[in-house]
Amino acid sequence: MSTATLPALLQSFFSERLLAQRQASSHTVASYRDCFRLLLGFATKGLGKQPSALAVEDLDAALISKFLDHLERDRGNSVRSRNVRLAALHSFFRYVAMNEPGYLLHCQRVLAIPNKRYERKPVGFLDEDDIAALLKVPDLTRWIGRRDRALLLVATQTGLRVSELVGLRREDISFGVGSHVRCRGKGRKHRATPLRKDAVAVLNAWMAENEGTPSSPLFPSSRGGPLSRDAVEALLKRHLASARERRPSLKAKRATPHTLRHSTAMDLLQHGVDLSVIALWLGHESVETTQIYLHADMGLKEKALAHTTPTKLKPARYRPGDKLLAFLEGL
Repeated sequence: MSTATLPALLQSFFSERLLAQRQASSHTVASYRDCFRLLLGFATKGLGKQPSALAVEDLDAALISKFLDHLERDRGNSVRSRNVRLAALHSFFRYVAMNEPGYLLHCQRVLAIPNKRYERKPVGFLDEDDIAALLKVPDLTRWIGRRDRALLLVATQTGLRVSELVGLRREDISFGVGSHVRCRGKGRKHRATPLRKDAVAVLNAWMAENEGTPSSPLFPSSRGGPLSRDAVEALLKRHLASARERRPSLKAKRATPHTLRHSTAMDLLQHGVDLSVIALWLGHESVETTQIYLHADMGLKEKALAHTTPTKLKPARYRPGDKLLAFLEGL
């Protein structure tokens, strides 16, 4: 068995494998970091050992399976989030198996833990009236309210991911002819997204009020630093609670920062924008990813149905003529 310790392997995994060899993005590093923080905390509570005292053998397949169940059951994570955490763990244990063959069998057991399948539901989104109600909520007499209104307006018009949104700097906004916002998305791909006149006006006023260097955060926290993902989720949750009082139909809708991204896509689709353009707008790898919005728009399906010719067949129900078939049919 190898003598390499878990702390040493974990540190080399981040510094050598992720940062030096793969040159992983800051978003990937942050996601992996959060995964191991959660895992080490779970292991510490279950085994009674401090994180630095844990051994590779302590993180066996049984403990990791319990950890994944804990994410779903106790933390309320979705199956998709569970699978993202598992992908980070698989990446680490592949690294351990490659560099410390003495742990090969142990790693194989962890790598054998499969992804969990899940039901793919139509994406949720806010319609035009929902977004209008949301944008009316922030208190414009307060600095934080003006910031939140500007942030929500940019989010609903551009469809930026929350990581892209909080990473925006003042220099990423270009005014004048063809006003747009630049961002660096998944896969280190840069893209520019146009801004409507109302967003340009709000951003102009916001940036004039909050002067800073070109590299200053576009939407700073009260302390001047960039907002966190949790902060964006919290402000959206707070404003949605107020918007639901004005628009009761919002009570039936669950919205996260990513829902605002879906809302942008659905608005473009409903206004006749081609899927290939929406894919470029959102920074999707392929148009296939963007097709989920076709399934979510019932209006488009109803328009397609209106062009079909109804059949003249009378409805009938299948009735099995055998008792065994009837039993099977009733299952």
